[in-house]
Amino acid sequence: MQVIQQDASFSTSLKKACEALSIEVSNEQEKQLLLYLHELLKWNKTYNLTAIRDPEQALIQHLFDSLSIVPALNRHFKTIGQPPYTVLDVGSGAGLPGIVLAIIYRNVNVTCVDTVEKKITFIKQMASVLSLPNLDSTHNRVEQMSSQTYDIVTSRAFASLEDFATLAGQRACADGVLLAMKGKHPDEEIKALHSNTEWQVNDVEPLTVPQLDAERCLLWIKRKKK
Repeated sequence: MQVIQQDASFSTSLKKACEALSIEVSNEQEKQLLLYLHELLKWNKTYNLTAIRDPEQALIQHLFDSLSIVPALNRHFKTIGQPPYTVLDVGSGAGLPGIVLAIIYRNVNVTCVDTVEKKITFIKQMASVLSLPNLDSTHNRVEQMSSQTYDIVTSRAFASLEDFATLAGQRACADGVLLAMKGKHPDEEIKALHSNTEWQVNDVEPLTVPQLDAERCLLWIKRKKK
């Protein structure tokens, strides 16, 4: 497989990306991230989990893109008390960013939810292959999940901000936050969110994805104060 032949260069690229993002990653975590990428590309040949099939593009647009929110999360976790923390990744697809976050944060319990069964099957397999006891997954619609709530609810190109807040907002705990990963600054989506929901954007944080020349941002969304 092409990704195996490129392991050395991928390892070097991953190290440089983590350095650029000021993320400390152990040798074990590096191996887990690259094994995850390897398995994703292998499964993708049969199960069509993601549209990106080129290994180098997958490294950048999947792994590096998911890692780009880690510095922001590091800052946030310092403000919300002691771990373990809980994260719900909505519309997780093949586990992005959920699996990446579970690898980086062993003190964070990550749950991935998606409506496509084959993608949840893959995530369950990755929890075993990567030895991630803090990774869980469920084949469901987020609005039909149980009443459990989470410190953080994430989405990566899941839906409009209004739909994300309406469908997934109930899964955030009382002082929880919704984190939406987006491309360009979504001005119209923000207006609709503020007009039609109980949620508001508190901050729009530019994201830098190593080796990717494209706009990315992270929206911090909280309930409006009454």
